[in-house]
Amino acid sequence: MQNKQTDTSADTPRTLVSFLLTYHEQPVQMLKECVESILALSLRSYEREIIIVDDGSAESPMPQLMCYGDSVLYVRQKNSGVSVARNTALRMARGQYVQIVDGDDKLLSVSYEHCLDIMRHNADTDMVVFDFTTSASAEATTPPPPVKNSGTGYMNSSNIRGAACCYLFRRSILGNLVFTPGVNYGEDEEFTPQLLLRAETIYVSSVQAYYYRQHSESATHRRSEEHHRRRLDDTRGVIMRLNTLSATLPLMERHALQRRVAQLTMDYIYNTIVLTRSRRVLNERLNELRGVGLFPLPAQGYTQKYKRFRQLINNPVGRTVLLGALPLMKRER
Repeated sequence: MQNKQTDTSADTPRTLVSFLLTYHEQPVQMLKECVESILALSLRSYEREIIIVDDGSAESPMPQLMCYGDSVLYVRQKNSGVSVARNTALRMARGQYVQIVDGDDKLLSVSYEHCLDIMRHNADTDMVVFDFTTSASAEATTPPPPVKNSGTGYMNSSNIRGAACCYLFRRSILGNLVFTPGVNYGEDEEFTPQLLLRAETIYVSSVQAYYYRQHSESATHRRSEEHHRRRLDDTRGVIMRLNTLSATLPLMERHALQRRVAQLTMDYIYNTIVLTRSRRVLNERLNELRGVGLFPLPAQGYTQKYKRFRQLINNPVGRTVLLGALPLMKRER
């Protein structure tokens, strides 16, 4: 097994896919399952690289990774958050394509082969977008043919999957795009739409190729008041930065990003209600959104859910209804 702090070697054309795993304090067995799901793929050893960035775990998992020999590259850094860990891995990646994976999740190897086949058989592929499942027993099925689009076209017509683990992308489209350091909740939602806008050709598949493991230590299961505040603050920052960026873009890209900003704003308001249950906090955050032109929510028919929520949140009576009903659902978006 390789153990390096940095890797600045030139690109190796034979490296087809870089799998970038971030790890912090999860059970090592989960990390090993993640690695093994990648090793089970049809990629030959020289066609793949597996980079594990340990974001300052108290105890290094390296001794238990020795069994993989040179199949993995392990890097340990000071705890700086998932965004910085992913940026470290992105700088090191040599593959023509990149797949981001959280170390406590795994790829569903049979289904993921379908995504690799799309990439292999279509030379114009910039991204392959796929779905995830929370079921460990999910069985691979034959999916319908993928839908070809541009990243901008996809964003203008669909509700995108924001998770950075749910697509395989050509490394060369990254340019100077990175995850925003310090953002640990919603970092995907800032990164993904910007990457999509850079993709000329994407293939969208309904195949469930990624297993998202729900457990007590995963981010969406943390319930402390501090977590709630940080989550809302991070999301607000993401929305504000994307909104500012949209004003600098050409018309089609601007419309695409504004659609995503409106949807993220809806989710942000929804979670403000569910997580705080406070009319005062809700009014404070709505006033802040109003100050930058993001509230009231724009009158667009993106989805039926969006239209219904917009009708309620944009008037005082509707807000009272939402404050009373949504916390009872005990569900975060």
